[in-house]
Amino acid sequence: MPKQKTHRASAKRFKRTGSGGLKRFRAYTSHRFHGKTVKQRRQLRKASMVSASDFKRIKRMVATMR
Repeated sequence: MPKQKTHRASAKRFKRTGSGGLKRFRAYTSHRFHGKTVKQRRQLRKASMVSASDFKRIKRMVATMR
């Protein structure tokens, strides 16, 4: 059986953490900031973790990624 390849689009969007989690960046950060509050813009700057319901699926896509 052939080796599973890394899903390259996912590899560019997710990073593995030291403890084995998956870090992601947030949506809604490219334009139209005048419609968002200062608090919302500040919180969108930070990365967050992949949710538990998506973790297994995304982990399989980036399986061979270090």
